[in-house]
Amino acid sequence: MKSVALHNLGCKVNAYELDFMQQMLQEKGYKIVPFDEVADIYIVNTCTVTNIADRKSRQMLHRARKLNPDAVVVAVGCYVQTGEESLEADGTVDLAIGNNKKGEIVEILEDYLDRRETSFGNVSAEIHKIDIGRAVEYEELSLRETSGHTRAFLKIQDGCNQFCTYCIIPYARGRIRSRRKEDVLAEAARLAEAGYQELVLTGIHLSSYGIAPQSGSPMERSGSELLPLLGELSALAGVERIRLGSLEPGIVTEDFAKGLFALPKVCPHFHLSLQSGSDAVLRRMNRKYDTAAYLEAVMRLRKYYENPAITTDVIVGFPGETEAEFLETADFVSQVGFYEMHIFKYSRRQGTPAADMPGQLTEAQKAARSERLMKLEREMSRAFRETFVGQTVSVLFEERIEREDGIWWIGHTPHYVKAACRGQAGENRILPCHIESFLEEDMLLAEVVQV
Repeated sequence: MKSVALHNLGCKVNAYELDFMQQMLQEKGYKIVPFDEVADIYIVNTCTVTNIADRKSRQMLHRARKLNPDAVVVAVGCYVQTGEESLEADGTVDLAIGNNKKGEIVEILEDYLDRRETSFGNVSAEIHKIDIGRAVEYEELSLRETSGHTRAFLKIQDGCNQFCTYCIIPYARGRIRSRRKEDVLAEAARLAEAGYQELVLTGIHLSSYGIAPQSGSPMERSGSELLPLLGELSALAGVERIRLGSLEPGIVTEDFAKGLFALPKVCPHFHLSLQSGSDAVLRRMNRKYDTAAYLEAVMRLRKYYENPAITTDVIVGFPGETEAEFLETADFVSQVGFYEMHIFKYSRRQGTPAADMPGQLTEAQKAARSERLMKLEREMSRAFRETFVGQTVSVLFEERIEREDGIWWIGHTPHYVKAACRGQAGENRILPCHIESFLEEDMLLAEVVQV
């Protein structure tokens, strides 16, 4: 029995796909071992979203080679699509498998192993990838279980047509492609039967679900297929919560917001990608909205939901960002009042238009602006969490923690606020809880309500 060690870099879509590859390998009799152990085969699911991600992908591949110089080292995914020349020049990898080929990993690997054995190890490195920009078919991957115990990620979409000036992903993932509704529902039913009560829908550009691959900008049509899918998922036995991954603000029309609110299993937690609160910077980024449209989307959600959790991503230090434009961002995020912000310092990504733009900021400038926004984020986040103190909310308990003062159970509310309860819960249970106070800066103290 050959041993395989797997490591994931990057997004939730990558994590889902790594779970699938591990599941396929286990079904074929491979032994899965931790990545820091000696293994016969190492598989690194790579990321290429920034130059730093490329470097981390290379570092993990080199680490695998050092752990066992005789192992088969396999690079999979986005870096394979964009960094083929670097992989070939580096010489560390035996197999490179691109996107839309992950479903064939066992066949590719076993064919390579057979030829390696019969030729006494004298097999050249191979790259298996397609022209991802021409892909029109969604690669069907399906899970029975995920690496988590209580929450299951469910991939329903791949690719992106947006071509933001800072982003390499359309070149690594290709154009938008959607999973068949029947396949989504079948996997969701299996996951629910396996005991997963919360499904998290994910994709590279979730708002494009159901749109034809070569249809251009999807913003005016988005949501038309996603909302009916949510309705059918809500009707599945065993599914108690549905959480949406990142959405574009353009999807949040009046009908979409109203339709979401009519589905009580959809969590009132909405991650709307912002990137900048300056309209001038948004134009340079080639984003498809301005701050006024973004604020309208937020207000539509707040029209139907009393206190929705609105989270976002923000990039600071984009090329040419002036102090005045940064202050516009700071003012705008304060106006919105986010629950959480993921703040990124702009990372120059070769192969994107933004990499060649004038006005590249220094790392010190970007770090200073990031720290200013992070301080603001901490204040807004605490203020949002504080609104739940004294309320009774449901908590899905996910993790058991032993502390000096006893056993604690950690979980999340529908708003994705972390809460802890001492000794009264149990894994994968959704229980009504009274929120007493803050236990830690990012966690609330909960007491199970006896019913």
